[in-house]
Formats: sequence, C-alpha cells, structure tokens
Amino acid sequence: MIRQQMKWALAGDYEVFLAENRRSAVDLFRRELPPVVTLDLGLPPHPREATEGLLTLSEILQENPGAKVIVVSGNADRANALKAIEQGAFDFFSKPVLIDEVKITLRRAFHLFQMEEENRQIQKRPAPEIGMIGASRAMESVYTTLRKVATTDIPVLITGESGTGKELVARATHQKSGRSAGPFVAINCGAIPENLLESELFGHEKGAFTGAHAQRKGRIEYAVGGSLFLDEIGELSLVLQVKLLRFLQEKTLERVGGRETLHIDARVIAATNRDLKERISRGAFREDLFYRLGVVSIHLPPLRDREGDVLLLARAFTERFSDEIGKKVRGLTQDAIEAITSYGWPGNVRELENKIRRAVVMADGPALTPADLELTPPGNIPSLPRLKSAKDQVEKELVESALARFGGNVTQAAAALGISRQALHDIITKHQIERGL
Repeated sequence: MIRQQMKWALAGDYEVFLAENRRSAVDLFRRELPPVVTLDLGLPPHPREATEGLLTLSEILQENPGAKVIVVSGNADRANALKAIEQGAFDFFSKPVLIDEVKITLRRAFHLFQMEEENRQIQKRPAPEIGMIGASRAMESVYTTLRKVATTDIPVLITGESGTGKELVARATHQKSGRSAGPFVAINCGAIPENLLESELFGHEKGAFTGAHAQRKGRIEYAVGGSLFLDEIGELSLVLQVKLLRFLQEKTLERVGGRETLHIDARVIAATNRDLKERISRGAFREDLFYRLGVVSIHLPPLRDREGDVLLLARAFTERFSDEIGKKVRGLTQDAIEAITSYGWPGNVRELENKIRRAVVMADGPALTPADLELTPPGNIPSLPRLKSAKDQVEKELVESALARFGGNVTQAAAALGISRQALHDIITKHQIERGL
C-alpha cells in the first residue's frame, strides 16, 4: 500500500520503480541504476526486523556507492535508521511517511547526486596538469601560468602555504618542458644542516674536509639536462645564496675544495612558503637572487580558497587509498561532506590527504564518516558566547575595576572611563555592582 501511495505521489516528477523484497530490489537496481532509492528497513521475510533492509542497503551501495538511499523505519526503530546512516544511507524517515517531507528530501538527494556526478566526470577527464586535481578558478590561473612558462628554460619561483602542493607544480613544470626526458632532482634546503648543504648542492672533492674520502657530485650536477627543484629556498644561508646566484648567472660551479669550473646545463625551479620580500627587508635574503629566481612566479592558493576542490580531492584520495589498502570504501556520508566543506584545512592538501588515508584505514562502512576523518560535524561545533553577553561582561569588569581603583568614587571612575556620572550609575544599577568604599 505504501509503495502504491509513493508511486502516485511521485510519478508526476520522477520515473518510479517498485520492488517488494531484497532480491527484487537489488535486481531492479542493477538493471535500472536509479540515482535515488527509498528503502523500507522492514522487508519480508522478516518485516519486523531491519536485517533484510540493511542487507539491501549494503548491496545497493556495493553496486553504486554514489546512490542516495533514503531509509524508512517505524517510530520505535530509530536505532536501526541511525545504523543505516552510519553504513552510508543518505537520510531516513519514520512512519507514517509525510509525502511533502519526502519530496523535499528527494530534491536534495537528486541535487547532490547530480553535483557528485559532475565532479566524477571532471575527475575522469585528463588531469589539468600532471598529478594535479582541481577545477576551481584559482587553480585555472595556476594552470594557465604553468602552461606558458613550462616550455621555456627560465627559472620559476613557486610560492604558497605549506601543504599546497608546490612540488607537484614543480614536477608538472618539468614534465611539460623540453627537459622532461632528463632528471628531476629535488632537494629540501630546510631539511639539511647548513654545514652539509653546500656539499649536497655543489659536491666536493676528495679530502675537501674531514670525512670526504672520495669525490662526490652535487645535486646540481645530477640535474644536468633536466630540472633542479630547490624546495624551501627561503631557508638558504646568505653564503650559499651567493654561490647559487653565481650558478644562475653563469651556469658554472666549483665543487667544495675544487678548482675546476664546471659548466652545468640545468633549469632551476624554486619554492617557498616564506615571505621572501619580508626576509629581504630584514637582510636575510638577497634581493638580486630573489629577482633571478622569480623571473616568473606561480602562487598556489590555500585549499580554503579553492572553491569546490576540497570534495574533488577528498573523493580522489578516498578512491586511491581504498585501492592501495584493498578496502571497499568508495564514498563519503552526507555528514562527512558537510564536515569536510566546513573545515578550514590549515594544513591544506597535505592535511586532507593524510586525514583521508587514516580514515580509509579506520573505516568500518562503505562510506567515510566525520568520526573516521576525526572531524567534528558542523552541528556539533561548540557555540560561541553571545555578543551581547560578552559585551556586558566586559562592561561590568571595567566598571568594577575603575570603582576599585578610585575607592568607590563615582565621579573619578566615570572620568577615567570617559562617561558621565549618570551613565555610570545606570551601569552600576544594571549589573548590580557593589561600589565598595
């Protein structure tokens, strides 16, 4: 009876298919692939239990993790409805079903499915740049600059907060250049002690210092014919900045302890999360090196400024880590989507990647939840104090402090606070403040 009522109510807006039990429902779903399903948890042969309904939910989501399943349960069966939500259901209704509420939820479900389907289609297209995911306007600007500069040999400076993917941009620049067949050599200037970094970059001759038992090439030499990526360039000492500037100007270097001048053909790509202009003003970074490195600059926006990209990345990471780990996690619950989009991601793409990797490992269901991600659902965020109560508290504390300072003298306290005696009396009365002696 409920099936027929639902069909009559919805047939004007949707193509409606009916099934009476788990087997017929799963067969119908495989054949028609509807984007949205309403599922009664109490199915035959055990209509008073949720076993068949939960099994149906599981099989449907295995067929298509993106399907939006809205479960229906009795008023006394809320626990099983919540269990269904944990296992990937989109929403639930309690009987008796109110058709107006159903229609609103169906519209939400179809809208979300369509948005996710558009995102999936974007992901299926060739990546905008090698290894990079993003369709926001902010990233389109990055791609445009990258395409223009990649085919040249000029140095590139990549800036952006930690975790935004600066090395990915560097690798994409190399892969799209005429040097793609050559090596891509990366070195983190902030991860190697200063006394070792010079040798790492420029190499050394045998006997150049204690422990130098043999001649050794530096990273710059290994990048011949390819690209040298200097990450965290802002951490380079002033002494090494001078040597790097000479290499950029003359394309030559000398190994530590050596006298031979070597001609090196390597493109330099640098990256930093520091404000180099601020470091220049403090004398910590050479201005001439800054302009030599930053002939072209590419700024990577933080994830919070890449509208829509966070969900694209989250789904891509979920699929990648599910395949790597061998788990059948293929989606995100609605609560997880809301938690991901409302979180600020101070650690940017790297933080998102790490949270998704952990979540896939810890997940028990077919879709990631806020608990898996260690994110608080938006509705559970502790509320801030009301502005009026906060202002009242500050006002009361200031008046109490002024009265205590002047021994309860209202005239002096009012003058110190910059208000009239009458205004001060009003505040004292409002907050029932003791004037003291």
